[in-house]
Amino acid sequence: MTTERRRPPHTADERTMLESWLDFYRTTLVLKAEGLEDEQLRTASVPPSPLTLQGLVQHLAEVERAWFQRILLGKDVPSIYGRSGDGHDEGFALSEDTSFADARARWETEVAVARKNCAQHSLDDTVPYPFVPGDVVSLRWIYQHMIAEYARHCGHADLIRERLDGATGV
Repeated sequence: MTTERRRPPHTADERTMLESWLDFYRTTLVLKAEGLEDEQLRTASVPPSPLTLQGLVQHLAEVERAWFQRILLGKDVPSIYGRSGDGHDEGFALSEDTSFADARARWETEVAVARKNCAQHSLDDTVPYPFVPGDVVSLRWIYQHMIAEYARHCGHADLIRERLDGATGV
């Protein structure tokens, strides 16, 4: 399967710009995995880091769920891949029972749910910020946070992919 990535528009309203940049980085992440075998997708290629391309996709499925279901909607939804010892959703750990195709399908489902949930809110809508009692965040802030999260992890994916087969580029 070949994934098509659209560059964000140079001019647009704020919401379109935020959604476009988030989608750009979402697509960039999965493009880093295209053309690789399952074993490569599960290989930590930048020692001493244990990060893998599959682990990044799983992690970002968890992040999508956390921000766009738990925080934005206040839903009590379970972790997809389990929680770390400190209670944070991670998704980085791999299981023999989960293929990359399974992880990508789960991530795609979480992205679709996120888009649906965001469509119900304005950028100015606020929700409780769970990490600072009494504080709130807007959907605008969540979009900005998610763009930064994806951009950071796309950088990780760049390094992992380059070490796997030499492929580079946005």
